Amino acid sequence: MRTLADLLIFVVFPGFAFTAFLGGIAAWVDRKVTARIHFRVGPPWYQTFADVMKLFGKETTVPRGAARFVFLGAPMAALAAASYAGALVFSSYVAAGWKAEFFRIGFGGDVFVAVYVLAIPSIALAVGAMAARNPLSTLGAGREIQLLVAYELPFWLAVAVPLMKSGGRIGIAEIVSYQMASGSMVTSVSGIIGFIVALLALQAKFGIVPFDIAEAETEIMSGPFIEYSGSSLALLKLARAMLLVVAPALIVALYWASPPWYGLGLLLKVSIIVAIAVLLKNTNPRVRLDQAVRFFWGPVTLAAVAAVVLAALGY
Repeated sequence: MRTLADLLIFVVFPGFAFTAFLGGIAAWVDRKVTARIHFRVGPPWYQTFADVMKLFGKETTVPRGAARFVFLGAPMAALAAASYAGALVFSSYVAAGWKAEFFRIGFGGDVFVAVYVLAIPSIALAVGAMAARNPLSTLGAGREIQLLVAYELPFWLAVAVPLMKSGGRIGIAEIVSYQMASGSMVTSVSGIIGFIVALLALQAKFGIVPFDIAEAETEIMSGPFIEYSGSSLALLKLARAMLLVVAPALIVALYWASPPWYGLGLLLKVSIIVAIAVLLKNTNPRVRLDQAVRFFWGPVTLAAVAAVVLAALGY
């Protein structure tokens, strides 16, 4: 019975189907707001889903000389990771908010697992791009990995802040429950600093301006995506869209959980984070890779360290 329940959670709610739907809506919001800023009408709400379905109907080609198994397996790994992360984060929030133990699939190391799993789509994209053996896709893959190394350090430090302030809790549901009783982490000094650091890291994790260095369509023609087509490209695009809601939902659970309206409140806060990301995307130019590394390993990491110190001091 538990096995069937876990399967439903992973595949339907709050796993793949639920997360994919929210991700499609978030991707549409991104495109719609960007279009309005450019004085265009923008696509209808179902455009992301239509694009994915159209790609599934296209032929999937494999470059000559590519490592076929790795090239085709990478998009599947990216989607599986995004689906599992969605199931883990949303089920933890549901379990804490509504005391619905049916949805509890997590364990003692929820936060660490979630952060690890959220890094898999970027790694899978880079591995698949290198397997294509295309100079431009390999260049994009190298940029993707370097950017990952740059923002993961401050992101991990930002994740450590709510763990420290909650008394060493490392389960997402437990941290959410702690904030329900004691107040949101974001209301403290260390909390607001860590929250801002996490938002900056998310901008890079989304792979959007100003940190769309790996794709850089005007420079290397979409980089790691250049050789992907058909269903493989659809899986990568869908995984990227799902990250638009899963990663913000994790940050909300760690920093900004508060009653009432657990479900609506979560979606509203995720929408605010997505809106901030879209605003940054449309008001900043792309930075170079060396600038991004200096930015994340410099002021952002220093701010994250300051947040950790302040959290240790109780601020």
